[in-house]
Amino acid sequence: MNTMLRKSVLGIAGLAFTGGVFAGPVAAHADAGPVEGKPVAVAVQADKPDTAKLIPHGVQGAQSKITLNDEQTANAKAIIAATKKAGLPERAAVISIATSLQESKLENLGHLGDKNDHDSLGLFQQRPSSGWGTPEQITDPEYSTLAFLKGLKQVDGWQDMPLTEAAQTVQVSAYPDAYAQWEQQAADIVAHNWNS
Repeated sequence: MNTMLRKSVLGIAGLAFTGGVFAGPVAAHADAGPVEGKPVAVAVQADKPDTAKLIPHGVQGAQSKITLNDEQTANAKAIIAATKKAGLPERAAVISIATSLQESKLENLGHLGDKNDHDSLGLFQQRPSSGWGTPEQITDPEYSTLAFLKGLKQVDGWQDMPLTEAAQTVQVSAYPDAYAQWEQQAADIVAHNWNS
């Protein structure tokens, strides 16, 4: 039995060697001469959105930055998910996150008692008395983001506006220029999480 197995193995090895000898010169001959090639376009999904889409006007003024905890990061991701659900581009997510950074530091704030600004709640400090929704709705990150984005879509030319102007038109804040300071961090958050 061992002899038979040994002959079979040697026979297969011999066939492989013989095939290699005969194929070798043919393959080598076919390789002769220069090969001209053209670059091939390869579709590659970008890991990060284009900066020109995120910050089309460049940042305005001094920029602020905070270190995000897990809850704040989850809220930023919820804003990005809601932006995608609304079918809006990365720029809308940058505007939304910068707005939330200014309004609540990306914290889903409930009623703050005496420290509360009127009846403002949630990531965007939206007010039930101003028609943004119920307290339960406003403190839902997806709902509050979609409500903000609905307001943003009603602003003619929001895509071409400086961030602070677009955010202020929706929010009607007492500090209209404050949103600009968060544009770089918002863009970095979107760049890091848009395709994840």
